[in-house]
Amino acid sequence: MRAHYDFSKMKGRKNPYVKLLKQSVTIRLDRETVEYFKALAEKTGLPYQSLINLYLRDCAANRRELSFRWTGESRARTA
Repeated sequence: MRAHYDFSKMKGRKNPYVKLLKQSVTIRLDRETVEYFKALAEKTGLPYQSLINLYLRDCAANRRELSFRWTGESRARTA
């Protein structure tokens, strides 16, 4: 191994994997959902954020659409 490397003549290039990188987002989830994925993470040994990502990726890949109906009940919004 050399004691010194000369990088001054090195040409830069774009990261070929940039499209594969993950995007950081902020999302608000209810506690029960987070607790569910954290418990699942303990069973599987995978980080809970990765499990949420895998679940959402599967939904997107299979073009799943949420089916729900509003009941007309109004609930007070809590911050």
